[in-house]
Amino acid sequence: MQLNFSELQYIVGSAETAAGMKELRPLHPFDDNVIGFLNDLSSLLRTNRSFPDVATFGFWCRKAALLQEKAKYDDISGCFGKGTVFHSTPSNVPVNFAFSFASGILAGNANIVRLPGKSFEQVDIICGAVKQLLSDKHKALVPYVCFVKYPTKKEITDAFSALCNVRVIWGGDATIAEIRKSPLPPRSNEITFADRHSAAVINADSYLAADNKDAIIQNFYNDTYYTDQNACTSPRIIFWLGKEKETAKEDFWRRVHAAVKEKYHLEPVQTVGKLQALCRVSAVKPMKLIRNDDMFVTRLNVEQLGSDLMDFKYNSGFFFEKDIDDLSEMLPVCGERCQTISYFGIEQDEFSRFLEGSAPHGIDRIVPIGKTMDFSLIWDGFDLIRQMSRRISII
Repeated sequence: MQLNFSELQYIVGSAETAAGMKELRPLHPFDDNVIGFLNDLSSLLRTNRSFPDVATFGFWCRKAALLQEKAKYDDISGCFGKGTVFHSTPSNVPVNFAFSFASGILAGNANIVRLPGKSFEQVDIICGAVKQLLSDKHKALVPYVCFVKYPTKKEITDAFSALCNVRVIWGGDATIAEIRKSPLPPRSNEITFADRHSAAVINADSYLAADNKDAIIQNFYNDTYYTDQNACTSPRIIFWLGKEKETAKEDFWRRVHAAVKEKYHLEPVQTVGKLQALCRVSAVKPMKLIRNDDMFVTRLNVEQLGSDLMDFKYNSGFFFEKDIDDLSEMLPVCGERCQTISYFGIEQDEFSRFLEGSAPHGIDRIVPIGKTMDFSLIWDGFDLIRQMSRRISII
């Protein structure tokens, strides 16, 4: 099978590495050598002060954290990786590829990872660290790692799909549909992470009483603007509970605007895109634009929620906003495409009552504001270790 194409770059590994993966011995999930490799990778990355997402990945893959994850799997002694995993990762979230790769190798597999098409310093930093470790202390894992870059080209996706036992697709519905044109071997399985949306809910009274408002704003910024609001975990609609909603909103958004104006670069094309999105949604849904002096923060006060509201979502600081008196009022946007609810000032038992009483078709995670991008081996309802490994039964 051809694995050399003029448009294909091997950033880590080679065509020979990829071709040899079919003959590799699969590993047990949470193999000691893999945990050691990821722990050394953690040491190289978690002190990075320039890119918080790199440091976050480094913190996630330290040995102590991985052993805690391993302890949740008390039934994997008879399991092995399925073989080769082909990961197609998103172009607009720099460090997603690293989490996907780590999940695949922790499950016991060799991994071919398609890196983001856009250039990101974070990608270069992580790839450089991986290459450094594979060239020295962790040469035994060289055959299990291949990072590639290529433009959308079906022939290349065909080749990597034909090699894999598991295909993991991170991206929108259109991306999934395109990649599915490349057939899989009959016994291979696929994990897809499709278009999703997320929301945040804030108790206004708790916010006004908080002493750490700057920290709350920084956490909200990390959840939203740090990835241009492109991550599926980034809240698109903000719900407000409590009595002092207007006072809280005024203070909250004033602080958000100040933080964004200082840290965030808004390109002209993003401004035009926000204006187009504003016109598109305003033409079909009653809502009120909260006026501002610039386009760093765009807020639309929603009069009525509908299940199709998130069809009109946009990024770059484009927020729907709704006052509610009870969590159950969020239900229209909590369909199967709803992934994460982030919150401040709401007790867990309130969410338990909401889930029990409303039984939403969606929502995979409920996390504090600032934690939306914290990765877990159970993501979008998929247990990645079990999805990418197999059990051998002995009777």
